[in-house]
Amino acid sequence: MATKTKAKTKNKSLSYKDAGVDITAGNNFVELIGQHVKKTHGANVINIHNGFAGAMSLFGKGAKQYKDPVMLSCTDGVGTKLKMAFVLDKHDTVGIDLVAMSVNDLIVHGAAPMFFLDYMATGKLEPTKMADVVKGISEGCIQSSAALIGGETAEMPDFYKKGEYDLAGFAVGIVERSKMLVGDKVKEGDVIIGLPSSGLHSNGFSLARKALGTTKSKLNKYSDELGTTVGEALIEPTRIYVKPIIALLDSYKTRSPIHALTHITGGGLLENIPRVLPDDCKAVINTKAIDAPPIFKMIKEAGNIVKKEMYRTFNMGIGFTVTVSASSANSVVKKLQDLGEDARVIGEIQKGKKSVSIK
Repeated sequence: MATKTKAKTKNKSLSYKDAGVDITAGNNFVELIGQHVKKTHGANVINIHNGFAGAMSLFGKGAKQYKDPVMLSCTDGVGTKLKMAFVLDKHDTVGIDLVAMSVNDLIVHGAAPMFFLDYMATGKLEPTKMADVVKGISEGCIQSSAALIGGETAEMPDFYKKGEYDLAGFAVGIVERSKMLVGDKVKEGDVIIGLPSSGLHSNGFSLARKALGTTKSKLNKYSDELGTTVGEALIEPTRIYVKPIIALLDSYKTRSPIHALTHITGGGLLENIPRVLPDDCKAVINTKAIDAPPIFKMIKEAGNIVKKEMYRTFNMGIGFTVTVSASSANSVVKKLQDLGEDARVIGEIQKGKKSVSIK
């Protein structure tokens, strides 16, 4: 009796696409974002065709001249605000948040943003969705006068949930050393001027999501109090303060009336203002001078959150502060209002242990 033998079969030849990485989709994505990237480029951007890095001239045509230039850099992400984008399937604004979180930090020290780079990682690259993200990044760069000169997109199968991604951003700015702000001028009697936020910006979303819930039905619910849906109020992009703040600083030859700037991010007013205070001074904030957007009231009531916790977690309607000498307060407020800001005095610097108190 003849013995049957199984034919030997060869294993299928695997490709990178079989492993979850689609190079063709990546190439299509690069083509899609080209128009958004180019919108941010000025005369100082040096185009390196198919290069491995971005390049920008410090002293090219139209560049500001510096005697002793100092370069500053910042990096940040968007955090769990991205969860809102995933549920709402809205991806064209989180890029603005990404840029804002870094460039708003740069201007705290008086530095004008020069360029920005992004890093995006996802489980499976969806070119159209990610192009929307870059569209937002481009808009953020335009708002902050920064060039988007490079970035990286990583497709990482099995690392991220389907439809999700993460973002990181990197900004570089420049300032004349003699005009760099480091908070060493703050003194008793100074006045704190607040600039309004557009909402939560990109901080406190873990608490906000816990209080309000994150189902699509809850986020799409229209609120008369908010004048929009809960989701739209939460995903409102972070304000970028570059243009009014740089214009304010440049209106003073030595920047002497401006003693300190603060970007109100994670930790709110209570944690960020002390970063520019001397050890023997405290800040006292008059919360009655702050018009907090209604989304904060909704979060507070939904989570039964105490006032101090709200001010320690959220910006509560103030996204940036300017600390100035008392004698200059009125003129600085006027300058900011002329620049389109709803600037107002929200507090003062008093003698005491480094801290912030609210009343």
